[in-house]
Amino acid sequence: MDINYSKYLPVSEATFYVMLALTQPMHGYALMQKVDSMSAGSVTLGPGTLYGVFGTLEKQALIVKVAEQERRKVYALTELGKAVLAEQVRRLEIMLDNARALQHAA
Repeated sequence: MDINYSKYLPVSEATFYVMLALTQPMHGYALMQKVDSMSAGSVTLGPGTLYGVFGTLEKQALIVKVAEQERRKVYALTELGKAVLAEQVRRLEIMLDNARALQHAA
């Protein structure tokens, strides 16, 4: 897949965690709890932020609604979303490697 990642990246910390959580399909409330847990409490999503992120990711075709259960919409990453998430992770790894190298040099 030949993707112009500059259209999608970088993503905010909140968007990163939403995308990471959506590697497993889930609805908004479960996702808010998952993000809080994964980020060790450093990222807490309110409904307004979450649904703003959902709207943006849906428009970019990075997520898709896969089900609706009792008014709860269940979302999942698309193949494009998975590719963009993998590229974001690659970029973060480079940043972390550089930061560690600088710390060891000091």
